[in-house]
Amino acid sequence: MVKRRKKISSKNRSRKGFCNNGTKARKINASTPYETCTEQLSPFGGLLALIKFFDLVNFHKIFNFAYQPTSREPKLGHYSMMVGILMLLFIGFNRIWHFVYIRLDAMLCGFFNLSRLPAASTFWRYVDNLGINQGKSLLKVISILRERVWQLCNFQYAQIRINIDTTVKTVYGNQQGARKGHNTQHRGKEGLRPILCFIQETREYLLGKLRKGTTVEGKEAADFIAGISAQLPGCVQDVLLRADGEFLCWQSVKASIEAGFKFIIANRGCTPIFDPDNWYQPFKRKAIEYNSCFYQPIGWQLPCRFVAMRILKELKEPSDQPQQCVLFEDDKYTYRIFCTNLAGPAHQVIAEYDKRADVENLIGEAKREGLDMIPSAKFKNNYAFFQIVMLAYNIWRYMKMIAEKSVSGNRPAADSILTGIMTNTVRIARLKLLFIAAKVVNHSGRDKVKYSIHDSRTPEMLHLLQFLDKARCSPRPWHKQSNWAPRFAI
Repeated sequence: MVKRRKKISSKNRSRKGFCNNGTKARKINASTPYETCTEQLSPFGGLLALIKFFDLVNFHKIFNFAYQPTSREPKLGHYSMMVGILMLLFIGFNRIWHFVYIRLDAMLCGFFNLSRLPAASTFWRYVDNLGINQGKSLLKVISILRERVWQLCNFQYAQIRINIDTTVKTVYGNQQGARKGHNTQHRGKEGLRPILCFIQETREYLLGKLRKGTTVEGKEAADFIAGISAQLPGCVQDVLLRADGEFLCWQSVKASIEAGFKFIIANRGCTPIFDPDNWYQPFKRKAIEYNSCFYQPIGWQLPCRFVAMRILKELKEPSDQPQQCVLFEDDKYTYRIFCTNLAGPAHQVIAEYDKRADVENLIGEAKREGLDMIPSAKFKNNYAFFQIVMLAYNIWRYMKMIAEKSVSGNRPAADSILTGIMTNTVRIARLKLLFIAAKVVNHSGRDKVKYSIHDSRTPEMLHLLQFLDKARCSPRPWHKQSNWAPRFAI
């Protein structure tokens, strides 16, 4: 007997891949029912990419090689405690007690293989046991990590520009090392005055330290400049150092010359004599003149080149009332003077120095990421926490470098939201790489992380994870991407 069906009753199977128009309109109102589910959910789905990144660069091995552990051995180990704090800062929480908000997060607990993270006081006791030695050892961790990421991304910068600057961290309380000094926003209040330097090409943190809130002295500036060479990757051969007037002294100039650095340092206190006949105006539409000379200030062992620019002050509108004329010719101009060992026209040297202004944006971003937070009244704890914050800041930089490399050459520029992510701030990068909803499920006895096909960021996240997995398949993948040898062979 033959049966005839009037219509096809087979069900349409749902697609498991990503579909741009696969969403269905939902109706959510005040009467919408709600309930719970048994799956473990996490708002930080991008942490899986960070975990794969740590495995790709062998961060565990780098940490055990360079980190100087404290005498107090935590139950979870030094690596787990430090990575826990780094992940807290990576997510965007910049205080230790913020651990209470992520103690039950599925991604974090799964990484540490715990049902819940330790209490915030456990991490605080570990931070309270850190000191200056741990802070200095973290600089070595940052240096080794920088070389591996540069090799993975095939960076071969033979010449880099380093920008040095200081900032002020106002303190409210009785913190060690706080002093009254230059604090324009909170005049008269005590604060700390850390030094930071960044690489212009990659916008990453190179070297820095927390210090008391006084002006940088000559010997301290020289020691800081002398320590830069140990932090540079193996491919760097030429360095241009740019700093403000706080670093202008013979000790810092001598340290730059001995290290083989080119430098441009703003003037502070020196009064070089410029030949009045050598002023020239390269731009006819701008009332700006330039000059240069060699001058040896008092106490300096060698004469150095000083370049200057002078800007004509705005003249007051003429009036019927008698006005007093300026006494000297120099009173008509505003001067900017710099000390340098660069050759070339003065206007090109000053234009090169003006590119240093971006360091203010980097310092402001680092302060928002946790640098402004002072966890303890002990200076040694704050010194170590300073380096932890800057390590987390650099990890974000490296994640953006890897994400940029994963889409370069594979897709059109307009097709990927990760194209140009290196120029985004950390706050924007979190929206693209971290705050992606994920579900941790167990299937066939194995845990798995699932992302929604309705999220427009899911294809980019999956592409990044596949890129990291492909790089992780080869042993020591950083050696295959570059042709220069690192300083640290571990």
